[in-house]
Amino acid sequence: MKTIKKSNICKNIVNYKIDQTIVKDHKPLAGDVAIFEVISIGSLNAIQDFEGRNCYIFPGDKIMLAFGNRYASNQFEGYVPEEFHHEYDLIGKGGVAGIVVSMFYKLELKGPTKLKLVGYATGNDGTVINSTYHHRKPLKFNTKKIRNFKTILSIGSSMDSGKTTTAAYLCRGLKTSGSKVAYIKLTGTVFNKDRMLAYDCGADFVSDFSEFGFPSTYLCSLDTIMDLYEGLLSDVAKTEPDYVVIEIADGLYQKETQELLNHPIFTETIDHVILSCCDSLSVNTGIQLLSPIFEERLFALAGLFTGSPLLVAEVENLFSTPILTLEKLLQPDLLVDLLSQKVNVAV
Repeated sequence: MKTIKKSNICKNIVNYKIDQTIVKDHKPLAGDVAIFEVISIGSLNAIQDFEGRNCYIFPGDKIMLAFGNRYASNQFEGYVPEEFHHEYDLIGKGGVAGIVVSMFYKLELKGPTKLKLVGYATGNDGTVINSTYHHRKPLKFNTKKIRNFKTILSIGSSMDSGKTTTAAYLCRGLKTSGSKVAYIKLTGTVFNKDRMLAYDCGADFVSDFSEFGFPSTYLCSLDTIMDLYEGLLSDVAKTEPDYVVIEIADGLYQKETQELLNHPIFTETIDHVILSCCDSLSVNTGIQLLSPIFEERLFALAGLFTGSPLLVAEVENLFSTPILTLEKLLQPDLLVDLLSQKVNVAV
């Protein structure tokens, strides 16, 4: 078989065979690794390869992906198929295959990139290789473990509300203050862009769920996500940071986000919360949802709305929670004072 382009989620899949005999009979699970042939190019014309770079794909190319589910309100809603299909969809640039059920209207003209299943990647024992925990062992969440760092949760009212940029700029501001900073993304769909932005902004350590082989966390159980959280925090602890910025994907109403916010074992691990929003109305809803959970730990507002002085003025007229524009997120003294609850920032 010609050269196979290996996607990012499959970077640790090295010793494998391609079994073409089980294509129609094997019912895939999230994380199952397979080889696909590109049939036609849709809205995604590249995959993120095993080095994390954009690798452009063309009809006829063979690519290695993992089956997974995806929840992305501005992209695709897709699922692991329950039966054999003659065509599959590329639903995530980091290397996720599935069947698209719905998509953002701007993607409808091109649609998803179409794929043909060539065969499954199997190990020496003939079983299909699953990327999840393929090279790492899972850890049970430890409620008694002492964590010698402060945690800051970056959460957004919805997808593309600015939470990743907020998290990355927050890393830079804290790093400039002299603190050692780590960034982890707990939930989402595999894509290197978010953590690389945090790294470029100065984070000393970056990681996400894909390091444990998860193509996505959509439809994972709460226990699974909490154990994943333990794995990420254990990796972080080895670097001895002062702060860990934690991002969770999509919006406040998304399934896994809601479950985490309603889970006291998770929320008790959070020292500070920063909420990113698209507009003033979502700020209102976000504060109503988060204040009963985090109370004074909701220390600041940020996100896309801060780019509009009019929206900022609307929010300032209604709420006393400090608003951090990108410029303010880069001010180290301001951040340190705010996280110490010494000042109310409105300047």
